[in-house]
Amino acid sequence: MCVPALLQRLVPLLLLFSLAATGLAADRAATEQVQVSLIAERNTISPGGEILIGLEQKIIPHWHTYWQNPGDSGLPTSINWQLPAGASAGPILWPLPGRHKQGALTNYGYAGRVMLLSAIKAPANAKPGSDFPVVAKASWLVCEEICIPQQAELSLTLKVGKPAGAAHPAILAARAAVPVDAPWPATVSHENGKVRLRIASPELAHGKLDDVWFYPLKWGKLVHGAPQSPSRDGDTLVLDMQPGEAPGLDGEPLEGVLAVTESSADGKLMRGFNLSARPLAASAAGATTNHTEIGLAAAFLLALAGGVILNLMPCVFPVLSIKALALIRHGVHADHGTRMHGLAYTAGIILSFLVLAALLLALRAGGAQIGWGFQFQTPGFVLAVAWLMFAIGLSLSGVYTLGNSVAGIGEALTEKPGYRGSFFAGVLAAIVATPCTAPFMGAAIAYALAQPAPHLIIVFTGLGLGLALPYLLLSNWPLLQRCLPRPGLWMERLKQVFAFPMYATALWLSWVLVQQAGADALLAAFGGMLVIAFAAWLFNGTRNASATQRRIATLIAVALIAAAGIVAGLQLQAAPTSAAASGHAADETWQAYSEDTLQALRAEGKPVFLNFTAAWCITCLANERVALSKDKIIAAFKEQGITYLKGDWTNQDAAITRKLAEFGRNGVPLYVFYPAGKDSKPVVLPQLLTPDIVLEHIRPSH
Repeated sequence: MCVPALLQRLVPLLLLFSLAATGLAADRAATEQVQVSLIAERNTISPGGEILIGLEQKIIPHWHTYWQNPGDSGLPTSINWQLPAGASAGPILWPLPGRHKQGALTNYGYAGRVMLLSAIKAPANAKPGSDFPVVAKASWLVCEEICIPQQAELSLTLKVGKPAGAAHPAILAARAAVPVDAPWPATVSHENGKVRLRIASPELAHGKLDDVWFYPLKWGKLVHGAPQSPSRDGDTLVLDMQPGEAPGLDGEPLEGVLAVTESSADGKLMRGFNLSARPLAASAAGATTNHTEIGLAAAFLLALAGGVILNLMPCVFPVLSIKALALIRHGVHADHGTRMHGLAYTAGIILSFLVLAALLLALRAGGAQIGWGFQFQTPGFVLAVAWLMFAIGLSLSGVYTLGNSVAGIGEALTEKPGYRGSFFAGVLAAIVATPCTAPFMGAAIAYALAQPAPHLIIVFTGLGLGLALPYLLLSNWPLLQRCLPRPGLWMERLKQVFAFPMYATALWLSWVLVQQAGADALLAAFGGMLVIAFAAWLFNGTRNASATQRRIATLIAVALIAAAGIVAGLQLQAAPTSAAASGHAADETWQAYSEDTLQALRAEGKPVFLNFTAAWCITCLANERVALSKDKIIAAFKEQGITYLKGDWTNQDAAITRKLAEFGRNGVPLYVFYPAGKDSKPVVLPQLLTPDIVLEHIRPSH
């Protein structure tokens, strides 16, 4: 058994054999080390009313008493109240403790002077004018190099009546020293052998703090004397701490007090905040799990599975048209060239995901709060992808041909020079896949973004490999290739048909742009497409011209597109950057999410349904269309009194990013249901919804 645990078990035995200091019942008593007194907020207490009574300890230098979690050794002070019939006493309101080193041990407690408050409540039938006697039997342990258990019985008598006069100044000062409930959400995770506490507080993250320390309420959660290393992650304060003998983070919140010391004009200012940090994250069944503890191998496999499923997500469908034509062409050449096309396509996807991983690492190092699909929160990126989809559609329609370049990735894939086409098809697949979050991806990405760079790169490689896997298997498995139809003239028609999903994607992205930057952004999107169409026509019209004429036409086309890009960029820079500015407002069925609104509803015990979505997330839009906007779902919400809150992540929103992180997510969609009751546990729904799935999770029995 370790020394701290042994000491904790021996101290109660010492109490049986120690000489305790006991005086006659009075409002004050003294031992050699501690003077104690009982102080009331006022001399009167009203029938059914409540007042604060404090046990004050004045401790001689170099000695200390203990907090509710004494640390490596010791015992907290206890008070046994004896009150009139029908009266009650609340728990001790512990002021902020300090740290006391005794050799290898670190204890939490008080030195000098401390006031331990308790709320005393009189019965409603207390007779006005009668006496209200209060007796407190206090026991404490006071330590220097040795520890002495002591006790005293204190008493005072109040009058039952209307409160009169000002509150006792010592009580007011003691009440101010009691930690307040933290206004910020906090999460805890187990990462790299550390307990990581994340507090979503811009005030703390950007403040000039002299000292930060977290005191756990329960023994064994942390190593009490181990250093606690603070750092900043965007608007989040992060504390890395060493787990104790009984960390118990699986499904259990980490509760404690955060002590913050700051410099002010009046000297050092110390503040205390009560924290209840939820473990990252909640599972679909509502049980809290820690996604950061899944391990690298499990995260890689989850990413691989999520990447495979991405091929079935609607956001990747436009690229499937290009892949389908390539597979059909490969079906008649089951040779080395076909396999090389599969490898080139895989390389394009994996390289794209590695570039994305590098960008995420750079942004994270700069303190940015980021998530999966973050690039689609930038209007300029959305516009560029919309134009790219439109340009590819024109190529598939036969308006122009660029051979093996990016826009011609569906052409000549069976020729060796066409490997570039397969490579850029992979790049395009990766770009269009990033707005979606497939099942299994949430845990893997949450793990990756919380880990060092090598782990993140490995997980993102697994994700890219999963996305490329179906095409890679078909290009290397002759048996599967025999199942493909024979090539023929029909392929040209089919290629032209596949242009229309590209146009549809361009239109959808234009709509996303309007949600982000307002209706005027539509002019930038459609104006640019008009310029691209003209440039394509001009370029294609010079196919049979001289080399000089083709170069001139190419320069003119590139100049027109560049000019359109500059004009669009200036227009987007001056455009509004919020969904509210574009009229994306709440209606009678839902309200806009804010953490204050959620906490207010939770405090009232009301059921709440959270929907975190984005205009660029096709999965989100499909779920709303298929499930959340259905009449029977709306009626069920109304019947059960469920408040429907919607968090729009179309543009960057740090509050939503922090909330996603609480559930181990770094992207949308995320659906969370809080059942009725202040202490109810949240239930996380699957990422693909149907009306029956929603109804199943919001049933009152859940």
